[in-house]
Amino acid sequence: MSIVITNLVYAYSNTTKPILNIPSFEVQDGESVALVGKSGSGKSTLLNAIAGIIAISQGSLKVNGVELSSLSETERDAFRAENVGYVFQTFNLLQGLNALENVMLAMSFTKKISDAKSRAKQLLERVGLSDKQTHKPRELSVGEQQRVAIARAIANEPKLLLADEPTANLDEQNTDLVLSLLKEVASENNRILILVTHEREVAASLPRSVELKSLNHV
Repeated sequence: MSIVITNLVYAYSNTTKPILNIPSFEVQDGESVALVGKSGSGKSTLLNAIAGIIAISQGSLKVNGVELSSLSETERDAFRAENVGYVFQTFNLLQGLNALENVMLAMSFTKKISDAKSRAKQLLERVGLSDKQTHKPRELSVGEQQRVAIARAIANEPKLLLADEPTANLDEQNTDLVLSLLKEVASENNRILILVTHEREVAASLPRSVELKSLNHV
């Protein structure tokens, strides 16, 4: 797995001024990278481009050798389901589903996992929530919701793990727990981890830290 960016430009369709203008950026197999920068600098936008959630305006964005800019939205969705785990800042858990069902839902988009329920139970146990399987998001603490989100993100055994401000809403204890979990799962199977953060302490805990300002020539 690798990420190779060359002359990437992203701009909203109704403006000519780009949000992102990145001449070059690479992340290789097994790397854990913190992406830092001020609010509004485009960190989440870059993460969404790497995930294939949005399409870049110009340039090249290759993930695992696949040129995402050449894929349709449907093809990018399929690629993301097979290769990418995404931990969102706001968790994005479905409120009508319990913890077990939220994790299982991630596996419905791919045929990689034969027994989704069994794997979801194992993952919730791993993140310390085996006793909260039937709880819905509103019945969980903020830290517990984030751990469900991590379990969901790794359900499909992705080679690329993206985390957008995963500790922004957490207290110190839960921050340490979530960071430990992310680094632990990233160390398995030579996964790439890209973690967006505005917290310098969080960035310093990863082996490599990159400031978006140094990449972005806007």
